[in-house]
Amino acid sequence: MKVINNLKFPKKSLKIINPIPHFENFNEPHFISLIHSSKNTLQLQQIHAQIIRKNLSSNSRIGTQLISSASLHKSINYGLSIFNCFLDKNVFLFNVLIRGLKENSLFEKSILYFRKMVKMGVRPDKLTYPFVLKSVTALGEKGVGGGVHCGILKMGLEYDTFVRVCLVEMYVKVELVDFALQLFDESPERNKVESVILWNVVINGCCKIGWMSKALALFEEMPERNVGSWNTLISGLLRNGEVDKAMGVFDGMTNEKNVVSWTCMIHGLMLNGLHQKALDLFFKMVEEGVKPNGLTVVSALSACAKTGALEAGSKIHDNIMNNGLHLNAAVGNALLDMYAKCGYIESASLVFSGLKEKDIRTWSIMIWGWAIHGHVDKALRCFEQMRLTGIKPDGVSVLAVLTGCSHAGRVDQGLQIFDSMQRECSIEPTMKHYAAVVDLLGRAGRFDEALKFIATMPLEPDYVIWGALFSACRAHKNIEMAKVASEKLLQLEPKHAGGYVFLSNVYAGAGRWDDVQRVRSSMKNKNVEKDPGWSSMEVDGQLHTFVAGDSAHTRKQEIYLKLEEIITGAKQQGYIPETEWVLHNIDEEEKEGALGSHSEKLALAFGLISTGPGVIIMIVKNLRVCGDCHSLMKYVSRMSQRVIVLRDIKRFHHFKDGVCSCKDYW
Repeated sequence: MKVINNLKFPKKSLKIINPIPHFENFNEPHFISLIHSSKNTLQLQQIHAQIIRKNLSSNSRIGTQLISSASLHKSINYGLSIFNCFLDKNVFLFNVLIRGLKENSLFEKSILYFRKMVKMGVRPDKLTYPFVLKSVTALGEKGVGGGVHCGILKMGLEYDTFVRVCLVEMYVKVELVDFALQLFDESPERNKVESVILWNVVINGCCKIGWMSKALALFEEMPERNVGSWNTLISGLLRNGEVDKAMGVFDGMTNEKNVVSWTCMIHGLMLNGLHQKALDLFFKMVEEGVKPNGLTVVSALSACAKTGALEAGSKIHDNIMNNGLHLNAAVGNALLDMYAKCGYIESASLVFSGLKEKDIRTWSIMIWGWAIHGHVDKALRCFEQMRLTGIKPDGVSVLAVLTGCSHAGRVDQGLQIFDSMQRECSIEPTMKHYAAVVDLLGRAGRFDEALKFIATMPLEPDYVIWGALFSACRAHKNIEMAKVASEKLLQLEPKHAGGYVFLSNVYAGAGRWDDVQRVRSSMKNKNVEKDPGWSSMEVDGQLHTFVAGDSAHTRKQEIYLKLEEIITGAKQQGYIPETEWVLHNIDEEEKEGALGSHSEKLALAFGLISTGPGVIIMIVKNLRVCGDCHSLMKYVSRMSQRVIVLRDIKRFHHFKDGVCSCKDYW
């Protein structure tokens, strides 16, 4: 009974199974079979109680099965207590414990018990080392891995196929690919058909550090390939930006493609910024009858979120529901993020309410959604609801409510939240949190307070901090403060275009054209290039992207005619072009012409000629919307009786009946 108490059985576990007659005849095979059939830890403990009653608790074969099942039931501490009850610990007990600790992500403990095993004189075997190597791989411990390798050599196990694969995989993980290749080259089984896993591991290692020529050469040399070989190479090529080669390899898979192949390609296209191609491939996959998995839809929904492709996102949502795909936290979060970033915050809210699995990321996405759509009160309520459910805020959720306060001009409330994040939430502010406070004060024109705040920061101000201050300077036309911020920006990152563009814009707004020319000459001399602005819009499932002065679109004549029509109509309603947003020293008429070809205006005109009455026009802009475009959108929303939603790099602007949701505080 003392042993049972040491194992800390729940009292009820000894009562549920009574010493009924049929247990009296149970022996080792019976109990092992019973252990395998256990559904949970409580059942396992009940079986263990009967094993103790039968005086079989010192049987190591039964002990290994108990520890293994405890690990499967995610009760590895219970398994450890069983292990500790054995006085004579053999290699089988150590192996099952080391594996269980590894499978429960207790990698350091797994290595610790391997060391105890060696210290106690228990000889590791060919099953011990793969488990230990996988723990070393998970931790990325180069030194420990080298020590384990020495042990393998001493034991003469270096030619065991599974040991060698795990050893190569470990060296790949810690980015010692030269060692991995050496082991691979020395492998006598490398030319055997069954060595495909070893080849896949070493090809993955080459891809990981960018040795794509070597990876491709190894792929061509393979004696046999499986679908994993193709998928490994495709993923590696995409990670290294080799999109065309990856597509070539993917197209070369005839009957080999599985859902992982499609997912690798879709995910890689999305990560490389080729969002439309990713979506096209997703829908092609569906047409060919391949059922997407969770990662596939998460990747496709991420592409929709990046581009504002609501129609495609809605179709993917339908696919999820029609195929009965489990709406776990990852898929739910991707759906939520897609609707929020495609301008449909109410749809995002409905998805949020219907999710059974909500983690901290789920709440943070919803809080961010309310905040960037200008619903600061809803963002704050959501933040409080999260806390009431017992989920502790993290840095992302706090940053979301700070951003909401900044966009709404809630300075005092934002400062209060910032002050409480350490005191009440035990969250250490990062540079992004400090930048949010600078933005909060700067937007409100409280520059002295912003400078004082920067001066008292415990962190050295970086590019983000001074960029936040500079953005506020332009909004308030504070040229002197803008010069201070710009100098800091250029000191920190002299090759970053942002600092030059910021200062040039401020000078242009003030009509200081000589200073504008000086800044631009400096950019040219230093080979600094500005990121081009673009705006996009989804129509009939296809993205249409425009740049300023665009003449490439097939409907360009209709677009410019419509643009001329809406500008003329807006002027009749009182619209006056804000020519201070033109960054070149030209006459007023030319300035109006330059303003008229901004990418967001072209997207707006295209939306008006491509969609029917009442359809919401959704535009995505990669930079901040200019003041003149913002002004025109208000007039057009009233004239056309259309809702216009514009997402720029900072926030959403919902234009309706001549009013913007930002209340011109942006």
